[in-house]
Amino acid sequence: QLSMLMLQWKALTVDCHQWQTRNPEIISTNPDVLLEIGKEELQKVKNDLQMLLSIVRSKNKQLEEDLKREQQWYEDQKQVLDALNKIEEEANTQAEQSSTNRDFDELKNKILKLRTFKKELMTALSAFLDEYFPLPEKGENTKSKRPSAEPAVELITLGEILEILISKLMTTPHDPYITINESFWPPYIELLLRSGMVLRHAEDPNRMRLRAFHK
Repeated sequence: QLSMLMLQWKALTVDCHQWQTRNPEIISTNPDVLLEIGKEELQKVKNDLQMLLSIVRSKNKQLEEDLKREQQWYEDQKQVLDALNKIEEEANTQAEQSSTNRDFDELKNKILKLRTFKKELMTALSAFLDEYFPLPEKGENTKSKRPSAEPAVELITLGEILEILISKLMTTPHDPYITINESFWPPYIELLLRSGMVLRHAEDPNRMRLRAFHK
């Protein structure tokens, strides 16, 4: 209906323009007749305009209602989206915390397992070394070409030497050398050097380090 009225309005505009550009035919010279004809034409235009105005108002009202519904739908969708974003953020936070806690627990279990394995390995190694590479009998390490009144230094086992070397390498990898003192039995040092397990310092023969087999 609105389209039809718009077409009618355009047609009336064209007719009006034509009436303005041409000389109208004189219908009558009687003022009363002309007045009545003018009233009729004005009434017809008035009725058409009122009908058009009514349709436009009705259409505007419908558009306003549609706009309100669209705005309400937009607000509802926005609330739903905000709620979903909040849920996603909370889920991501919980997942990160859970992942962090799980990774920490796994790391802690690995460390405990490594410590247990290291302890078992060092125990087995010490037992093996004590059996096959025991310390010399008492008094053997006190033999010397020149007599001395000082008591003999207590020697440490081969396993203890290895523990010192390993600990030094792990705690200070930038300086893994240890100093050889009198508690180190020379045959043990010679054995470690010949087997390639340790290396002497290039400038100080009284210092040695464990070979970095892990590199």
